[in-house]
Amino acid sequence: MADNTEVKVKKKKKTRYSWQDVVFNICNYTFFAVFTLMCVFPFYYIFINTISDRDLVKAGAITLLPQGISFQNYIDMLKVDTIFQAFGVSTARTVIGTALMVAATGLIGYLVTKKEMWHRKFWYRFIVITMYFNAGLIPWYMNMSMLGLTGTFAAYIIPGIVAPYNIILVKTYIESIPAELEESAFMDGAGFFTVFRKIIWPLSKPILATIAIFGAVGHWNSFTDSLMLMQNTPELYTLQHILYNYLNMSTNIAGIMGSGGGSSDMVEGLLNAKVIKYTVSMVTVIPILMVYPFMQRYFEKGIMLGAVKG
Repeated sequence: MADNTEVKVKKKKKTRYSWQDVVFNICNYTFFAVFTLMCVFPFYYIFINTISDRDLVKAGAITLLPQGISFQNYIDMLKVDTIFQAFGVSTARTVIGTALMVAATGLIGYLVTKKEMWHRKFWYRFIVITMYFNAGLIPWYMNMSMLGLTGTFAAYIIPGIVAPYNIILVKTYIESIPAELEESAFMDGAGFFTVFRKIIWPLSKPILATIAIFGAVGHWNSFTDSLMLMQNTPELYTLQHILYNYLNMSTNIAGIMGSGGGSSDMVEGLLNAKVIKYTVSMVTVIPILMVYPFMQRYFEKGIMLGAVKG
């Protein structure tokens, strides 16, 4: 009897939704389902075109399902001379650039919270003000050239080490950590760098993972610096730069065909360039998408706790 009573009590505690709540939930779930589909479908469309028959791709017959499934496009892409080299450059700049940015941002974000830092307010405002002023593309190129960074791998790394917005996030997050933890360490004789390394750094993993995602995505997707600074060093082209070249190739061939010129070989070249462009797009997108799921549990917490407060 007692068990039956408990079951009845549990049943009575079920949440009852009004018709307004039901309508809201239906609309809410429908909206986000459609929004998710809109975000996912472009990647899906590119993928099914890369594994479908080329003639069908050319005819525009691939819409929802792949046809004539073949992985020949990926095999052909691997035959592109510079693809592995470009992949290595993109991977190296992403790993090294992100690691140095996270380390520098974490340290600077911690230091600007310390009143003992020399002219702390000045340096913090000096960093923040760079977010609002940009000299432009030409002065940027001239500056990089005068620093001797054109045609060097360092051009990918050095400019992105200090990220003002990320410093603001880290600073705000560190200020939310109880000051008693640091005070107890100072009483035991620890210095600022010891406190940072053994207390602040481990406790700041959520915000550091958040800015790591920002940095990794930025490095992986960047191609302007490669396009502008590596004109004479094709061995330092990034994957995005290679994709940009194929995009231009297919566009130029399509323009010639549209004006009435060209031949069957050029049509085949346009098709191959288009398919390779799709394939390289998938290769450039997949690695960075694989990183996000491992960082998501830190990302949500870090971006909320490190949000800029008024």
